[in-house]
Amino acid sequence: MDLSVIIPIYNEEENIRPLIDRLRSVVGTMGLNSVEYIFINDGSRDRSMEIIAELSQKYSEIKFINLSRNFGHQIAVTAGLDKSTGDAVTIIDADLQDPPELIPELYKKLKTGFEVVYAKRRSRQGEGFFKKLTAKIFYRILRKMTSIKIPVDTGDFRIVDRKIVDVLKQMPEQQKFLRGQTSWIGFNQTFVEYDRDERHAGKTGYTYKKMIRMALDGITSFSNFPLKIVTIAGFVVSTISFFMILYALYSRFISKDYQPGWASLMIAVLFIGGIQLIGIGIIGEYISRISANIRNRPLYIVRESNISEQTKS
Repeated sequence: MDLSVIIPIYNEEENIRPLIDRLRSVVGTMGLNSVEYIFINDGSRDRSMEIIAELSQKYSEIKFINLSRNFGHQIAVTAGLDKSTGDAVTIIDADLQDPPELIPELYKKLKTGFEVVYAKRRSRQGEGFFKKLTAKIFYRILRKMTSIKIPVDTGDFRIVDRKIVDVLKQMPEQQKFLRGQTSWIGFNQTFVEYDRDERHAGKTGYTYKKMIRMALDGITSFSNFPLKIVTIAGFVVSTISFFMILYALYSRFISKDYQPGWASLMIAVLFIGGIQLIGIGIIGEYISRISANIRNRPLYIVRESNISEQTKS
């Protein structure tokens, strides 16, 4: 298989047909011998799976994986990567914000000696100011906090060599952050710039809650900086508290200049208590991830698929 195209789907019934038309039109001009389009239905509640099944009857190169429920975007992409067989693998969302017409350029650059070619956004159309701002801030903070260079202004739209997919399949952690994992793997990586379009139809499934969850996954998977902050804060608070104790003892027994009261006591207790709660919360995030990986549950469960066991690799 020359090329596998991984397409996670969550309530994209209005976008699937235009997407596959554009994909087949573009990829058809690349002169490849064999191509597969792998749709992963991530618990859609609309007619997405029905449309995918119809298209798979019409076009033999269309494969599908129907998951038993919604496992999340990153897990859906992982399921597609697990079942892909292409020497090169492209990941693209179904909302047509990322143009399929960029795939030939990505593929051409991959063949010049790179193992990863990701699409870097010059602009983002159809997205609010707050979303653009928070995304910009997050990726730059993440890059500063981690020891690896995660490219900014990028998503999962990229093309990777088969050797990258094989390494990703050896990384079984439950909280997937694929763009971080791809950067961690290394090899030769480069980018192609593009202008991101507005969503073709429908509503995005990436709510702010899911974005925050992915941000936490990215930070806790590739950085121990939050733990360092808690440790430093603990030392700072302990030092301040120590001097406050000395001052209180001096005022009480030496200078005799003190007023009985609860204000200073309450401020100190609440301040130290707040630091402790923040520290426990951050440590709890890491422990919860350790617990999830120790349980070693499967990342996803497949309800049905038209990918035979013989084609899995």
